[in-house]
Amino acid sequence: MTVTTQGGQRQREIVVSVRGLEVGFGDKTILDRLDIEIARGEILGVIGASGSGKSVLARTILGLVPKRGGVIEIFGQDVDTLSARERRTMEQRFGVMFQHGALFSSLTVADNIQFPMRESLELSPRLMAEMAMLKIELVGLPLDAAGKYPWELSGGMTKRAALARALALDPEILFLDEPTSGLDPIAADAFDELILTLRGSLDLTVMMITHDLSSL
Repeated sequence: MTVTTQGGQRQREIVVSVRGLEVGFGDKTILDRLDIEIARGEILGVIGASGSGKSVLARTILGLVPKRGGVIEIFGQDVDTLSARERRTMEQRFGVMFQHGALFSSLTVADNIQFPMRESLELSPRLMAEMAMLKIELVGLPLDAAGKYPWELSGGMTKRAALARALALDPEILFLDEPTSGLDPIAADAFDELILTLRGSLDLTVMMITHDLSSL
């Protein structure tokens, strides 16, 4: 597993710090004393073979997979010291695009985007609908995609809809798991350009899990 970073020239403000991370399942060690840092505004790419622990790393940082050892600090706070309420507040500063999109098949694109808003914010239905349309436009989807269901979307549109949902709460850190997998080269290049544009316009910090060398 190899880690590379790409960012600006400003002074580095570390927003994610991982030190001595150990993760395993049963008697199998997946991550062995891993250290990484992600600075604000950087795009960090993690690339490696299938089963090398790329997604496990991201899911451990997100708190979806327990760690055996090490320290994870996000925005300067040790996540192990946070209360459940503090952890939930912190998580609202993340956006996550899971592999294959993981959209709710029974919900329209607009409803998928509004789902995090309903869970975390107290907004009127009208305001949530307006915000969903803004996110749809932001990721380059046609506005009529709002009423479509995931099974009505092309692969590229599914990726953009999943990205729009990841941006629903205006996150500071965006986690992308294989964002261009399954896309043809033209669609993959367009998605890469979209990520770069959003990073610049929204001041995002991005952690991207990928196996795509050209994307990296």
